[in-house]
Amino acid sequence: METRIQELRKTQKLSQAELADALGVTRQTIISLEKGRYTASLELAFKIARFFGKSIEDIFIYEEMD
Repeated sequence: METRIQELRKTQKLSQAELADALGVTRQTIISLEKGRYTASLELAFKIARFFGKSIEDIFIYEEMD
């Protein structure tokens, strides 16, 4: 799943480690989310959305599979 996490993180001049600390996850989780190798749990998706002051739909780009 594509996300705007990296774009939003860079806009706020945050490192991956800083974002990870703020969300209570590892830096590796942030790396995996940004590269699309990991899909966030619903709880983590809400945490990320709240952190950036955005809706989940503004951060996570969902494309339905046929």
